[in-house]
Amino acid sequence: YSPDRIQLRPNVPAPMRENARKMLAGYYAHCTALDYCLRGLLGTLQACGIEEKTLVVFTSDHGDLLGSHGGRNKQQPYEESIRVPLLLRWPMGLGDYPRRLDAPINAEDIMPTLLGLCSIPVPPSVEGIDYSRYVGGGPDPSDGVAAISCVAPFGQWTRDKGGREYRGIRTERYTYVRDLTGPWLLFDNLRDPFQLDNLANRTEHRKLQGKLDRQLQEKLKKQRDEFLPATEYIRRWGYQVDASGTVPYTP
Repeated sequence: YSPDRIQLRPNVPAPMRENARKMLAGYYAHCTALDYCLRGLLGTLQACGIEEKTLVVFTSDHGDLLGSHGGRNKQQPYEESIRVPLLLRWPMGLGDYPRRLDAPINAEDIMPTLLGLCSIPVPPSVEGIDYSRYVGGGPDPSDGVAAISCVAPFGQWTRDKGGREYRGIRTERYTYVRDLTGPWLLFDNLRDPFQLDNLANRTEHRKLQGKLDRQLQEKLKKQRDEFLPATEYIRRWGYQVDASGTVPYTP
């Protein structure tokens, strides 16, 4: 992939554009390599005669900013960082035709959903939601809200680079985030897909922000999340930090 031919998202600031094109060229090369590996995996399942009855899950643990909003890698609450692919392929159980589902599904929901699809009881200690009936054509079992958070910034997003604790939610349309000082970000992802217009704390959006804030507080209460400063969790859990005040991280 030629960096010169790559079209950047409009939220990549000018000083990062040259480097972002180089990063994206490498990223697309990795995607192509992964496509090749996945083709080999599916081909092996077919050769073994188990393609139709094998449940294949394709997902990731985080996205990558790749220059968007002036950032790199993960942690930040922007779309490029928090959204990940989630594809399920199981011809015998889910059919062999493509469908797209809009319910917000989080990482902790994957395990109970897979258990549900395999008719295995979900342990009562599991915090995630079982979406197995939903992916099979049933109703959405969620409240339409997925939680996002950064308990303690580290690595490429240290405090001198704007790193901070936050808690937030992603609904079908909006992203709303609070840091320890109060409301921080509010984006209408339908009208502003590149998240260039922060609506937080604007008078004309007070009602919307209030509604989203209540949804966030309900999530925090349900998850028993006290939303404390990172130093408190570091003290509780006995983590060691470096000179930047964050847990050491080596890419």
